[in-house]
Amino acid sequence: MTRTLLVRGMLVRGMLVGAVAGVLAFAVAYLIGEPPLEVGIAYEEATAPAHDHGDGTGGHSKADQAPPVSRTVQATAGLATATIVLGVALGGVYGLAYAAAQGRLGSSVRGTALAVAGFGFLALHLVPSLKYPANPPATSLDETIGSRTQWYFALVALSLLVVISAVLLGRSLAPRLGAWNAVTVAALAGVAAVTVLLLALPAFGETPADYSAAALWQFRLASTAIQVTLWATLGLLFGALTERSLRRAAG
Repeated sequence: MTRTLLVRGMLVRGMLVGAVAGVLAFAVAYLIGEPPLEVGIAYEEATAPAHDHGDGTGGHSKADQAPPVSRTVQATAGLATATIVLGVALGGVYGLAYAAAQGRLGSSVRGTALAVAGFGFLALHLVPSLKYPANPPATSLDETIGSRTQWYFALVALSLLVVISAVLLGRSLAPRLGAWNAVTVAALAGVAAVTVLLLALPAFGETPADYSAAALWQFRLASTAIQVTLWATLGLLFGALTERSLRRAAG
């Protein structure tokens, strides 16, 4: 099998596994993500300012305006579509990353699959969320959405760079220090670099003082649970399918 066909197969397998991961992520999002989201929506509606129509008879708040898509549709079909599309996209990227990492992170197919998934979770979710965690509606200012988005994606890119650099550092040190010591040094270097990033980048403390702290943390934990579901499914299922495929090809 040529390298091109191998990479193409990894890409397709990653997207298919990503679709499964998206379905599972939808279940998690619906079960534990929707309740704190509803709290945020209710808070937003309760604190939305009235808009005067200029006729002296009063105005209508945002809560009075029917959304173009009902909450029922948003919480079911809309949420499912979003998580599945996200899963397919992440799965495709994951498949390409696995193809690049194959044989470079050890000889175990499943071990490599889990390692790539773990690195992806670290770089694309965990590290960025330490500085810019997910927030429900009405907990941030509309005026700062542009700068918050820019800094968030900047941190994602820098986190990815740190993770890749740490992996390369560990591989380069392994022949001299041994695998365990090399991984330890690379991990400590990565933690130090991440700490510098988290301290250097600007913070946005905009959550209203009267917003429910419990609902806020439930929303953030739900966001992390969704990501854990996505990446764990990618690592476990992709590794199992790839190992079986290679075993069949060898037999």
